[in-house]
Amino acid sequence: MSSAARVVEVVLPRRLGPGFRWLIASSWAANLGDGLALAAGPLLVTSLTREAFPVALAALAAWLPPLLFGLSAGVVSDRLDRRLVVVTVDVVRAVLLLALAGLVAGGRATVPLVLGALFLLATAEVFADNTASTLLPALVARDDLAVANARVQTGFVTVNQLAGPPLGAALFTAGAATPFAAQAGLCALAAVFVGRLRLPPRAARPATHPWHDVVEGVRWTAHHPAVRTLVVTIFTFNVTFGAAWSVLVLYSTQRLGLGPVGYGLVTTAGAVGGVAGTLSYGWIVRRVSLGDLMRVGLVVETLTHLALALARSAWVALPVFVVFGAHAFVWGTTSLTVRQRAVPEGLQGRVTAVNTVGTFGGLALGSGVGGALAQHLGVTAPFWFAFAGSAVLVVLLWRALRHVAHADENPDAEVLDHGSA
Repeated sequence: MSSAARVVEVVLPRRLGPGFRWLIASSWAANLGDGLALAAGPLLVTSLTREAFPVALAALAAWLPPLLFGLSAGVVSDRLDRRLVVVTVDVVRAVLLLALAGLVAGGRATVPLVLGALFLLATAEVFADNTASTLLPALVARDDLAVANARVQTGFVTVNQLAGPPLGAALFTAGAATPFAAQAGLCALAAVFVGRLRLPPRAARPATHPWHDVVEGVRWTAHHPAVRTLVVTIFTFNVTFGAAWSVLVLYSTQRLGLGPVGYGLVTTAGAVGGVAGTLSYGWIVRRVSLGDLMRVGLVVETLTHLALALARSAWVALPVFVVFGAHAFVWGTTSLTVRQRAVPEGLQGRVTAVNTVGTFGGLALGSGVGGALAQHLGVTAPFWFAFAGSAVLVVLLWRALRHVAHADENPDAEVLDHGSA
């Protein structure tokens, strides 16, 4: 076997099947496109206006759709042909991006048009991401889900967070329409890759009202100890995380004395930690239970907030961001794996949607708290709030996380009757 073939075998093991390789190719293509947009979207808005409010609306356009449409996306994922949903949404995204690129290239882009386009693209991404997350359990054996999720997250860290934003900024500098045209091509490519999947047949579902489907997903989540614990944990910890990270740019410039390039290093440091988490994840999960990984992760996050509240130098803070990036990767991959193992196939989309609403609900609430604290008490106040709040949450959730360990060790005991009250 050649060295290149050995690398491919390590990264994309043959035992995971050809379907997994098509799925990972689609995921990496879409993530690269989303990475381009992370830089190009805000740059486009700021090239059209210097007013703070429209710039803030660009951020709102990104996190509002998951709150508005997350549960609807879950219903769509569980009702319709999942492969067709992802293909259709990726094609729609490509068309929207080409239209936006055309407006920019023709000098006809305005702030309202750009904000509207960003909102529509973020809405489409909600449906694509929710449905795409349900495809992996249908393609990969249960025991391989941790490794498969780690490979998916590897693409997110490397192309979305590391490679995508600087490339998007470079393309925007070359021509404002260029990154959006490139993202359109990547979305189309992702659609082609997903179109190659061959999924096992799904059991027919009875015709029910969409609201009934939403309630069923929420009810199942509420009655499942492990998944309920994950949703509660991600919501509460995202309140504290959102409070601290909402003022990260101010913290970096005012507290650490970093300029724009230095602020970019903060994101890069987190991504470097994510790569380290990627490389070590297989070794970790062979030695540590998923429940214990969750507990360790909460402690790491709590200490991260304390370290950043105390730090006054970038040389101290940047290694903390690296460690946090590794924690974020391990936590996200573990949480996703536990959820995929526990949730019945017919509920994957809706339970993922409940988790998404909890994730972004916590971030939105935390951002408001962090902004108010920083405004009145200084830029480190949100980090002190995050440390204190996280410490309390660790104590409150420590015993509840035994349900996650139980999920890992006794999977057969966890598939409840999702139609029960």
